[in-house]
Amino acid sequence: MTNVLVLYYSSYGHIATMADAVARGVRDAGATAVLKRVPELVPKEIAQKAGYKVDERAEVATVAELPGYDAIILGTPTRFGNMASQMKNFLDQCGGIWFENKLVGKVGSVFTSTGSQHGGQESTILSVHTVLLHLGMVVVGLPYIFKGQMRMDEITGGSPYGASTLADDGKGGDRQPSANELDGARFQGRHVAQVARALSVARLGKAA
Repeated sequence: MTNVLVLYYSSYGHIATMADAVARGVRDAGATAVLKRVPELVPKEIAQKAGYKVDERAEVATVAELPGYDAIILGTPTRFGNMASQMKNFLDQCGGIWFENKLVGKVGSVFTSTGSQHGGQESTILSVHTVLLHLGMVVVGLPYIFKGQMRMDEITGGSPYGASTLADDGKGGDRQPSANELDGARFQGRHVAQVARALSVARLGKAA
């Protein structure tokens, strides 16, 4: 069975919602999806004052468990066109498994959320891609066979780099992921799981 970790950080729930859709896509492909989050760095009282939504459903992940998965799909909101510090802090602790090449050949993929149409979705995803490549992972995006990312009849996230959603900072971040954005997230989850399975089969065949 192909094991996929959907690892995310979410402040206001948008990424958590997208993560659920990604996990559904993974399961659609017949793979196992594990949902986990990275630790929060913001003090509890400040997070509460800011209206952060802590997702208690998902356990906090550890760096040590990452090599146990065939693929890791990371979700992070943007912070000035870059990944959130919570995600960066977690990835910065991967030096040990990088040194031992424990993620080389594993599949990595990314999805994100921004507060506007031009809020740095692509640069945020690419900032995570850089880390994944340093870890030796095989980067997988959201291919154009998912036609939803080419829609012109509505405002929507999604690019060949990965699924995304628009939270709309101008309205207090109250815009939730659209049906099309969730479809993109689900497609990405399924696609990553299929690629990871193919690579696992190839490795087993080579070993035999």
